[in-house]
Amino acid sequence: MLSADQRRQLRDLGYLTLPGAIDPALCQRVLDRLEALYAREGDQAGAEFKQEPGARRLANLVDKDPLFAECIAQPLLLAAVEAVLGPRFKLSSLNARSATPGNGVDQPLHADGGALPDERGSWVCNTLWMLDDVTPENGALRVIPGSHRAGRLPAQALSDPSAAHPEQQLLTAKAGDVFVLDAHLWHGGLANRTAQPRRALHAYYCRRDKPQQQYQKALLRAEVQARLTPLQRELCALDDPLNDELSATGSGMSGFMR
Repeated sequence: MLSADQRRQLRDLGYLTLPGAIDPALCQRVLDRLEALYAREGDQAGAEFKQEPGARRLANLVDKDPLFAECIAQPLLLAAVEAVLGPRFKLSSLNARSATPGNGVDQPLHADGGALPDERGSWVCNTLWMLDDVTPENGALRVIPGSHRAGRLPAQALSDPSAAHPEQQLLTAKAGDVFVLDAHLWHGGLANRTAQPRRALHAYYCRRDKPQQQYQKALLRAEVQARLTPLQRELCALDDPLNDELSATGSGMSGFMR
């Protein structure tokens, strides 16, 4: 489902924009449900994973509505994840982030989870659903092309990861576009300096030989697991003994998740 040029961009640059990848009706359904969850969870929103000054967070979304199980299995996005990770991958987490209006803090450059590629290559991939138009003023994503191959994290290589980088590119988007990142890529979100929120859904995947950021088997209620389709169960690694072993070791990932 991806062109040769799109695959080349993911391989060489480490990122790709998929314009209009999310149907407008689905985009609106996701927005409406997220806003309802933000209102319901209030000050506890995102507490299962992390909370962040200057942003609203939600976590463990597959457990919270069948709509979100639908989101993790979009065919085009799975094709893009496979181009980064290979055919054996799983959902690592499904979270949401809403950059607060007037939030004046730019994120430092980082790689998601503080992760570097291993001997097999890339093992984390993030798909960022842009639920609002994204501009330089409301929180565009800055990326350093090719930095997924740097072999170092920004904090190791740069004197100030928060400073502008001479090679940075700003990614803007329309609502319904999706950014696909080889998540080893150096990237960071700009501050939202407008009066409106900038909302996104983060469907984050990892190779099957790595631990999930959020262990889905423990987080998903029995009734939620029972209604998942075979593909959704496979993506959540619910019937994977290796995934259970990886979780039991206590291994996990932390760090910025834009």
